[in-house]
Amino acid sequence: MRQYALITGATSGIGRELTYEFAKNQHDIVIVGRNEDKLQALEHELLSKYNVDVKSIRVDLLEKNAVEQIKEQLRKWKIVISFLVNNAGFNEVGEFAKTDIAKELDMIQLHIVFTTELTKLLLIEMQERKYGKILNICSTGSYIPCPYNVVYAATKSYLLSFSKALDIELKGSGITVTAISPGAVKTSFAEKANLEEALLFKIGVMEAKKVAQVAYRDLMKGKSTHIIGLYNKLLVIFTKILPKKVVQMASKKMMNVE
Repeated sequence: MRQYALITGATSGIGRELTYEFAKNQHDIVIVGRNEDKLQALEHELLSKYNVDVKSIRVDLLEKNAVEQIKEQLRKWKIVISFLVNNAGFNEVGEFAKTDIAKELDMIQLHIVFTTELTKLLLIEMQERKYGKILNICSTGSYIPCPYNVVYAATKSYLLSFSKALDIELKGSGITVTAISPGAVKTSFAEKANLEEALLFKIGVMEAKKVAQVAYRDLMKGKSTHIIGLYNKLLVIFTKILPKKVVQMASKKMMNVE
């Protein structure tokens, strides 16, 4: 049976680089996103470069029936998923009282509700085959409070806790759950969140390709969690031990908040 990887948010950043990692290692791929042109371009690129099967599903992951749409398309293709990559996400930065609540509710829907629902759907199928690997893209913000980025960090904290607990629950089942937590990554993510000038994206920034390589390796090894990068490991440690006032001042500078 062919082993397919399903990757959400596959057309840019870490998600795109992960499609290359899976393709290079001869895994068939289902790429999921909402931009038809970008999906088609990536599908054609992968098919031309690698000897793998590639399918694309165009769906707005914020729609309430997004998981059902994915389920139906997989059923039509008679495809079962062996590797799930929950990568899709976005950010909203600023003082919580002033940020856009509609965007934050969408963030909760995508990072928590959709991801939980999709994971459950595909996990049940993995359990039937007694094999599967799930990769959740978290953040250094999963480990620490993040002033001026409170909802994003909270959703990533949920995803980290969800991942760690589920990995323990599935021990010995043939299924593993891996949570990787990068810091700032050089992608279009910063531009979309208006963070190009933020100090966060000027210090310790990692290349998406490097993050994807580490994430793929961790997934295949069945590693439970990994904060990627020494700078990010130190950031998590110092944020936990420094006085709150210092953390607040540093957060303003890091997030470019006046």
